[in-house]
Amino acid sequence: MNVRRWSALTRRELLKIARNPAAIATSLLLPILYLLLFGQGFNFTKLLTIPGLTPGQQQQYLATYILGAPDYFSYFAAGMVGFVCVTATLFVGANVIFDKLFGTLKRTAASPATATDIFGARLVAGSIQPIGLAFLVLGLAVLLGYVGLAGLHITGAVGPLGAGEIVLAILLLSLMFASLFLALGFTIEQPQTYFAVVNAINLPVLLTSAALYPWGAMPSWLQGIASYNPITLAVEVLRINLFGGTYYSHPAWAYLLGLIGWFVGMFTIATLLTRRALAPKV
Repeated sequence: MNVRRWSALTRRELLKIARNPAAIATSLLLPILYLLLFGQGFNFTKLLTIPGLTPGQQQQYLATYILGAPDYFSYFAAGMVGFVCVTATLFVGANVIFDKLFGTLKRTAASPATATDIFGARLVAGSIQPIGLAFLVLGLAVLLGYVGLAGLHITGAVGPLGAGEIVLAILLLSLMFASLFLALGFTIEQPQTYFAVVNAINLPVLLTSAALYPWGAMPSWLQGIASYNPITLAVEVLRINLFGGTYYSHPAWAYLLGLIGWFVGMFTIATLLTRRALAPKV
């Protein structure tokens, strides 16, 4: 990779994002609606305060269903970070498709920039927005608690190490899926095919994770699948640091190791697919 070419391409991709405020506003709308509608509407923790339940029983239900989080909204808000990291990266590959249709990518590929330069620039630029949205979700979830709605309540002691683990988990998850969707964008020619393939990947991965579902409400077979899901690994790092690790079988660094393994594998496959797609046609 040539640093000079890579940095120039990265600046160009960032300028394209900055010059499209409508796309940024649309990306912000989805997590806000989820927090305001789904998070508030499905905050079923209130059901655990019905008469007849002792404090010990209430704590047992909480421990079983939401793994030590003070309420479902707090559990949900941490999961929304993983949800946003994945859904926001969908458009990274879609931009590649449209650049191919308009001839922009062909001109870039004809320049001295290598496939690694092109892939690396789009990966970095395309990951910045999901990472920013993830932290926006956390900030908004905390803010909601101060305006009379259910909000994110942090009950754990988040020190410098914990904050670093949270940042690393969000970074790895965003880069992982951005690289995958970029590779699909370079490989697939038609937008319709791209979105069909992406939805076939995106929805099953999200729905088999512990991002939105209460862990205790899952059947045992789904818990087994979810425990290896990269989205689950990332959000569990957040939940351990935000709510404490009492109800988790592993420390945060163990989930990070699994997430790193996913990232290395997915990034390797993505780079191979991209090099093949951008190789000169004989």
